[in-house]
Amino acid sequence: MPSTNGAGPAVQAAPAFDAELRWRRARSVALRPEPFGALVYHFGNRKLSFLKSKTLVAVVEALGEHPSAEATLTACGVPDAQRGAYVKALADLARSQMIERRDTP
Repeated sequence: MPSTNGAGPAVQAAPAFDAELRWRRARSVALRPEPFGALVYHFGNRKLSFLKSKTLVAVVEALGEHPSAEATLTACGVPDAQRGAYVKALADLARSQMIERRDTP
């Protein structure tokens, strides 16, 4: 459901991030590898993000190949002690529409 602050047009709320669901890099997003990780650009909303970890880049690139974000973290070798930070990073990417939910296959 759209949300408004009463001062302007309705804005589509980003879906809440759930690591047990299926995710993928958004179709309108380009990812450019860089020595520090990658630049991520959304052609629709013109947002630019920096991924400062090569492991996070690998996770974002692999999201579409696994049944959930959690499964992707496992496949990419993210240690249990770092899972929370990666889930937070993915939630931030979902809020900025860099990644999106996938329907069932």
